[in-house]
Amino acid sequence: MSKSIYFILGGIVLGALGGYAYWYFIGCNTGSCPITSIWYHASAYGALMGGLLGNIVTPSAKKQEQDDSSTTPEEKPS
Repeated sequence: MSKSIYFILGGIVLGALGGYAYWYFIGCNTGSCPITSIWYHASAYGALMGGLLGNIVTPSAKKQEQDDSSTTPEEKPS
């Protein structure tokens, strides 16, 4: 697996936990809030946002990997 998938999966997990925490601590008592009134809606929305954020962070990590691999070691004189 490449490192980029770890960023996305980590974002999904952290987003889902964040969505659940938002529902638990803040939430919507009246039930009129479509996302935060039910715990699995809040968790799914958080997972979606976390996955998207993890995907945004991934290209910078890919660029860093490419920069590291593009440097060539100095050639030894004979």
